[in-house]
Amino acid sequence: MIDRPTIERILAAADIVDVVSEFVTLKKAGMNYKGLCPFHDDTTPSFSVSPSRNYCHCFTCGKGGTPVGFIMEHLQMTYAEALRWLAKKYNIEVREREMTDAEREEENEREAMFVVNEWAAKYYHDILYNDVDGRAIGMQYFRSRGFRDDIIEKFRLGFALSDRRAMPREALKKGYKAEYLVKSGLCYSKEGEGKDDGEQLEDRFAGRAIFPWIGLNGKVVAFGGRKLDKATKGVLQKYVNSPESPIYHKANELYGIYQAKRDISKENCVYMVEGYTDVLAMHQCGITNVVANSGTALSQQQIRMLHRFTKNIVLLYDGDAAGQKATERGTDMLLENGMNIKILILPEGEDPDSFSRKNTPEQFKEYIRSHQTDFIQFRIETMMQNTSDPVKRGEMISAIVKSISLVADPITRAAYLQDCATRLNMAEATLTTRMNAFIAEARQEKERRRRIENTRRTGEENASMQNASMQNATSEGTALQPSATQTSLTPSAQRQAAFPDDNSMPPEYLPDEAFSKPGSTIVGMQGRGLERGKGRYESIERDIVRAVVRYGERIVKNDVETEDGEKVSLTLAEYVFYNLQCDGIELHDTLYTTILGETVERCHDEGFSAIQYFSRHPDYDICRLATEMGCDRYVLSKSLEQKVTEESLLQYIDHLLLALRRDIVDTRLAELLKEILRETGNAEALAPLMKEYENLKEMSRMIAKKLGRNLR
Repeated sequence: MIDRPTIERILAAADIVDVVSEFVTLKKAGMNYKGLCPFHDDTTPSFSVSPSRNYCHCFTCGKGGTPVGFIMEHLQMTYAEALRWLAKKYNIEVREREMTDAEREEENEREAMFVVNEWAAKYYHDILYNDVDGRAIGMQYFRSRGFRDDIIEKFRLGFALSDRRAMPREALKKGYKAEYLVKSGLCYSKEGEGKDDGEQLEDRFAGRAIFPWIGLNGKVVAFGGRKLDKATKGVLQKYVNSPESPIYHKANELYGIYQAKRDISKENCVYMVEGYTDVLAMHQCGITNVVANSGTALSQQQIRMLHRFTKNIVLLYDGDAAGQKATERGTDMLLENGMNIKILILPEGEDPDSFSRKNTPEQFKEYIRSHQTDFIQFRIETMMQNTSDPVKRGEMISAIVKSISLVADPITRAAYLQDCATRLNMAEATLTTRMNAFIAEARQEKERRRRIENTRRTGEENASMQNASMQNATSEGTALQPSATQTSLTPSAQRQAAFPDDNSMPPEYLPDEAFSKPGSTIVGMQGRGLERGKGRYESIERDIVRAVVRYGERIVKNDVETEDGEKVSLTLAEYVFYNLQCDGIELHDTLYTTILGETVERCHDEGFSAIQYFSRHPDYDICRLATEMGCDRYVLSKSLEQKVTEESLLQYIDHLLLALRRDIVDTRLAELLKEILRETGNAEALAPLMKEYENLKEMSRMIAKKLGRNLR
């Protein structure tokens, strides 16, 4: 792993104008630079580069980022790869942090397996071109499928000799260890008396055409082998694939992703097919933004990988029943992950490989363009055909509506639902009611899982902290003492930190003990099945964290009393932290929680600046989020800029924190109202609900009053 000091040196050296200029022609435009966006077909310069903020952004497609983010997006690299690219550019020595013995052993093993796989790919490819059997059998097979030399080279295709011991003998002769030949899945061992290592190992892919799997980073992670002789007739297992290994997990990989990643990003679309030859056939026809999942169900990891490059996917499967079922299996998971889906079913009995050989590249591409179907239309046509049973019809309609409920964007979801109602000739209100029920169920399940995960994580963190404290106390010979910023505040000080004197709640509304009793004020609400409106709380929490990123180290509160009677000053980050802590409010986004926690931990360090710290954070997601939060789309002139004072910061953050409380209270009121309606007639259960409802109603009025709203 690259150590933090090295990352900081790289980020400090990387100049956004210098980096972007290697790929985009820039022209000076006031304080900034402009150019044609490299991420979409730009005709007018919409790509802005800000030297002062060390940030770039396209105002048309929205892509951009820091120098690291730009390189990741443009060159389709991982965070570590982008850092190394920049380090090489600026001649910075990359220092890796010292790994433990276990980590070093694991890393060495992984690297050894990558080396073995790389050698094997070259070996099989050389056999295909230079061995008699390779040309007569392997090359003949690829020629019979119509694959050109450029496609064979691009995908590094090969052939494994029928002699099962030929490859392992050659590998051992070259100095590669038998251990890694087995662990990588290239060979398996046939133990027997009197056999040496070369005789024990046998090539898993002997006598097969070889399709190397190349990962996003360009390294060979696995192989697929296809049986070529006539024995494949009626045989179920025509293909043999590498087994799971430390460097290959089938659920994490997509065949062809390395060759397609740039074109997927450029075209803002990806075609998903079933097999190796389907990918090759489409590349040969000029459609290069294509990958295959090799007949298995799509996984979350594969979808997240594709989501890095595009939100638009076309599922292109065979025209048989199995192909249609494979299509149906993937749609719900894709929708849940925010992908826009279209379906393309080929004529019955055809797959992309066979269909491309029967048509010219132009005809094939035209068919692909003109026969894409919206997923709702596809689901209705495939699920509802030949269905006259009302019960089965209802179940199928319910399944379609459930799929629509997974769409994240409310406008798109409403459009799908309206289209579905029209096609099915049903009342839209009926489908809306059912969809809302699915959404509510999904939210409850998500909240349940979040609580379980939080409980598990909290237990692990507490145990880790206790162990660390015990180890430190043992090694130092003394107990750890809390710093001034970590010292617990008295209840009155917590209230003072949460609500300043000039903007505080009345004493009868927030007594000191309110912060320590579950059930009073807002404490514990988030643990009682509360599901707040996503759009509202996300916006408020984002604004709170944006303020922390920009001004987290600024002092906003002086002379706050600790339990020891000591007077301390609170920064904005600490003020927010204590404010949320005293009512047991948790931020829902883990990135937000991390940013707030690390700012509180470091805010009193000399020279600490939250925006600089997080814009150079080793976690790329945090780095990108902080950079976005620290940048304004429009820059005011000096004469129009407003000075941010302690008083204005305090007023702004108080308003946001009150709005967050209002959101929690109002949502709980809505939940209580439902519970009250369910318990009508049950006086014993109704009494505590009514009491809580009245208390929260009064609280809602007072918060609204503080926010400047009038309630009747």
